[in-house]
Amino acid sequence: MAKKTEKLIPAEYIPDVGSHVLTIDKKKYLIANDAMYTFYQRSKGEFSDFFLGLRDDRKILGCKCPKCGLVRCPPFLTHCPDCDFAATKLVELGQVGTMLCTPPITYFANSLFLKMAPYGRGRVVLEGADTALAVNVYTTTGILAPGIIKKGTKVKVVFRDDRTGEISDIFCVPVSELTKAQVAKKGLLSSQINWEAAVEPTLKKATAAEQEVYKKALKEIKSVIKLMNETERARKDIMGWKRDIQVKTTGGEFAIIINNGNIKLEEKKLTKPDFIMVARSPKTLADGLAYRGAITDSVIMKRLWISKNMEFTTIFKLDRMARSVARSKK
Repeated sequence: MAKKTEKLIPAEYIPDVGSHVLTIDKKKYLIANDAMYTFYQRSKGEFSDFFLGLRDDRKILGCKCPKCGLVRCPPFLTHCPDCDFAATKLVELGQVGTMLCTPPITYFANSLFLKMAPYGRGRVVLEGADTALAVNVYTTTGILAPGIIKKGTKVKVVFRDDRTGEISDIFCVPVSELTKAQVAKKGLLSSQINWEAAVEPTLKKATAAEQEVYKKALKEIKSVIKLMNETERARKDIMGWKRDIQVKTTGGEFAIIINNGNIKLEEKKLTKPDFIMVARSPKTLADGLAYRGAITDSVIMKRLWISKNMEFTTIFKLDRMARSVARSKK
């Protein structure tokens, strides 16, 4: 398997040599960038077979007690504590299972898990196993929101294309979102799933009153975006970020273009947007950009839908811009 070269510490997290001044209670403090290096290696030891199975063979192993027949997954017990410590044997398990509980969703992750968010983290009982495996869960229907995956949901294990022998090499998606062939396939890869097939929420035809609401909201959004471009602090929030976003609401649609520290609104339909945002009421987005509520909250509460789960990072950046503009007025 071809390996993708990746650094343990992404370049964007490595600060430049230098310093800056931080003012607290009208007193200046000099802050200097520095570093402490603590790289190390660790062995998977006697559990290496499980992680090698994930990395090299795209299979999931459990351990079975020859006496009581109990199958545990992951196979982290080499001897059964219920049968006088009889030595267990590795067995291959199925790659479809059932959620043991409703997974909590992480939207705001620290730097270690930032690339994974938003994600659910739950326990799944795989076919052939008696215990549950802790695993991340995702959806192909757009943003992961409460209610999509819950206790009892049938899920399929999916393997990442680039694997290093970690539990994060796998995740689960609902069986209902896949074809029969995908569900039956052993070692299904992430690249073999169409992540672009999310179905947009339907919007009804706008009434005359809703058209007026749209015009008013659009005018305010244009004003706020203009202010964002005039606020240095807000522009820094999207420095190095580029996204073409199609926004659809009851009453009309428009595009928001983010380009390395600049943001603009264009009343047009994009041919190839990076992702699509759908809000039944244009006021949802207007309120968020004007700092009258978080756009991220609107996504979580299903008032605003986005077509790609990983673009929650972009939504978070828009929230930061709104906050930066509000703080610049103080």
